[in-house]
Amino acid sequence: MTHLYSLRNASILKWVSSNIAQNHLRSSRTPLQPIGSFSNSHAIGLYSTKTALEAENLDITSTSSGKNGGGISRVIRKEAQAALLEYLHCTRGLQFMDAENMSKNSPQFLNKLLRSVDGETDNEIGGLISRYLRYHPINEFEPFFESLGLKPSEYIPRLPRNLMFLTDDGLLLHNYTVLCSYGVSRSKIGKIYKEATEVFRYDFEVLLSKLQAYEELGLSQFALVKFIVCSPYILVGDVNVPFVKVLEKLKSLGFETYWIERNLSEENIYSWSRMLEVLRLFNEMGCSNVQLVELLGQHPDILFESSGETTLLLIGFLLKFGSTRSQICSMFLQFPQIQIMQFVLNLRKCVLVLNEIEMEVAEIQMIVCSHPLLLGSCALKSTNSLLSYLKIGKKRLSRYIQENPEALKKWVLGRRVEPLPDSEEDSKGKRIKFLLDIGFVENSNKMKEALKLFRGKGGELQDRFDCIVNAGLNRQDVCKMIKVSPQILNQKRDVLQMKIDVLVNHLGYPVSSLVNFPSYLSYTTQRVKLRVFMYNWLTGQGTIAPTLALSTVVAMAEKTFISQYVNHHPCGPQVWQELKGKMYSL
Repeated sequence: MTHLYSLRNASILKWVSSNIAQNHLRSSRTPLQPIGSFSNSHAIGLYSTKTALEAENLDITSTSSGKNGGGISRVIRKEAQAALLEYLHCTRGLQFMDAENMSKNSPQFLNKLLRSVDGETDNEIGGLISRYLRYHPINEFEPFFESLGLKPSEYIPRLPRNLMFLTDDGLLLHNYTVLCSYGVSRSKIGKIYKEATEVFRYDFEVLLSKLQAYEELGLSQFALVKFIVCSPYILVGDVNVPFVKVLEKLKSLGFETYWIERNLSEENIYSWSRMLEVLRLFNEMGCSNVQLVELLGQHPDILFESSGETTLLLIGFLLKFGSTRSQICSMFLQFPQIQIMQFVLNLRKCVLVLNEIEMEVAEIQMIVCSHPLLLGSCALKSTNSLLSYLKIGKKRLSRYIQENPEALKKWVLGRRVEPLPDSEEDSKGKRIKFLLDIGFVENSNKMKEALKLFRGKGGELQDRFDCIVNAGLNRQDVCKMIKVSPQILNQKRDVLQMKIDVLVNHLGYPVSSLVNFPSYLSYTTQRVKLRVFMYNWLTGQGTIAPTLALSTVVAMAEKTFISQYVNHHPCGPQVWQELKGKMYSL
């Protein structure tokens, strides 16, 4: 309130004195204070120190105190609107249409006004507000800007610092009136003010001359209004060259002004320079005028979606993946019946999935360059979902997509995905053939048990078998080992190599030890090392004879091993714990 009182200039004093002369009844309940500085600690000043966002939130959420804090009845609101209309038109002298628009289309300001008075009944509200407005100056710019479609967070930073009455800003009212008279909806003028504030600082007749300049280019008043709302900046400076060039180019292609208007949304702001860049780029890529007409006729969003920014992003994306300009032009000429924004999202999702299944970069580039329309048309499921539904791993999925890219159409959102049939390598017949080759009897119980235990593919089983043979064992011996412990082939080749290396080079046993104890390969290296090192220490202490077989040392249950061997030496338990800590910390 203190800050607002500091704004008392000659116009405020004149307003107060004129109202005092006309009215002798002053309200005894509230002292003279402007709207925005309320008694009872309601500090919601129009020039308060609160941020715009805080003020906006306060207007919306302050519903917990006072009669008008909750929902306001239609009767009360109409009475308040009528009182505000009478004040703005009759007392302040604003044009009736302007005053009516301000009173009916500034609900947040009206709520603030209602909270400043205490009415016992609905019939009292109008009189209370009228009496209140006689002695409490309001910042008329607030309901004015709000009635133009601006939110408090948008107009509060733009409020004039030293003015409270609209009539004190002649240029603002003049240019506002010019736009209204020209046919611009009052609810859209706020957007123009927000995007091109300087338009409202133009001297008299300047704005009208700019509108006439565009009309001289052949634009109708109705069309020009639409263009101004969609791109207010064209009123700034001289005639906007990119805007004019885009219109000329489209007209040369046969597109009339009404077609352009139809594809513009008044909710958006359009960049004509970017759209001009898109049109030029299509020409540079070799797209003829006939082809461009067909393309834009079927897919106008290629030009108008984000003012062509989405199209430029798509072109840049494809160029980055190695597509040529002629390939990109060809793709656009076959563009599917899908919005370009959705096309770009689909394309990016497909590339993301290809990357997540660990496909090589060169392979991804090849698919993107050769099948951009396919990728952009498929709203693909997530990677995890595909792996789960198809019941395959990343490598096989990568291979499968490269061999059958059209299969992506079957894996889109909303469509049921069936598991892929086993490949020849994964088939049961391949595993059976492997078992028969190493000496299993067909349909025997041992073969059935082995098939249940095996988790690897036929080729992987053979590779792991060869790994054990190449370690220095006879093939016949390895076949016997598999028959005794088929589960050892469930381990990857590098794991088998590591365990054999530990056996031979770390523990000092010959590789032939595996023939009598093949299940050694099923135990962890930590367990094996712990048992063997403890056994070696005990034999070195003379506690036990060095005659135990490797299978006895490793396979024995831990409790049995400790009770029968470790505890036979006084320091055995301590050494056991130390070794165990070292083994399992590695």
